[in-house]
Amino acid sequence: MPGVAEAIWQAVAPLLPGFTVEVVPELDSTNSELMRRARAGRAEPVLLVAQRQTAGRGRLGRAWHAQAGSALTFSLGLPLAPEDWSGLSLAVGVALAESLHPQIRLKWPNDLWLHGRKLGGILIETASTGAEPAGLRYAVIGAGINLAPPAAAGLATAPAWLGELLPGVRPGPVLLQLAAPMVEAVLRFERAGFAAFRARFDARDALRGRAIVLSDGTAGTAAGTNEQGALLVHTAGAVKTVTSSEVSVRPAA
Repeated sequence: MPGVAEAIWQAVAPLLPGFTVEVVPELDSTNSELMRRARAGRAEPVLLVAQRQTAGRGRLGRAWHAQAGSALTFSLGLPLAPEDWSGLSLAVGVALAESLHPQIRLKWPNDLWLHGRKLGGILIETASTGAEPAGLRYAVIGAGINLAPPAAAGLATAPAWLGELLPGVRPGPVLLQLAAPMVEAVLRFERAGFAAFRARFDARDALRGRAIVLSDGTAGTAAGTNEQGALLVHTAGAVKTVTSSEVSVRPAA
């Protein structure tokens, strides 16, 4: 991926001074590696890509394994100080979906969907930088996207993969397609928050208008998001506002 890494650096470096691209054959988790670096005081902007990931993590501690060539797994790390962190995963999802294909939808709060099945996911973690300004943290924004059919053992619904839409797809060209739009979206989010992405998220919202069940057992109908990126759910009694830290969401059976 040397040529791809150089092209990504040329596209992103003007936006992020000091930015680097690292591609490694294997890691436990790109997110875990960047969080280790951040805790050790390293807070430079970097895109870290693993060709094989052995202990990848998704939301709520779920495992995400990736074999070389079968998935694209990477993490963007950079210092960030938005006024409100709410909705960052949605903004990143918008950038990824728009860069990949018109048919890709977004399942609140952090999944890419294709034809009602999970295509990829986003995991955001932060670490203190101990630097000014107040509120500045090192954000680690990880993404995993299936390129080829992944293992589906034990899953109620088989995952989707990008090759369904783009036969013969390879990790390098996909990463080159995604990197600069993702960085641009994160920087815009820092300036303007989720409100700047709300209409674009709504255009790809996979849950809006569907009957859903929250992890606490509440049933209702998804009704989009508010300006902070919280999920709005029409229940029998009222409109419930749900933040990503409270629930996971699945379509009702």
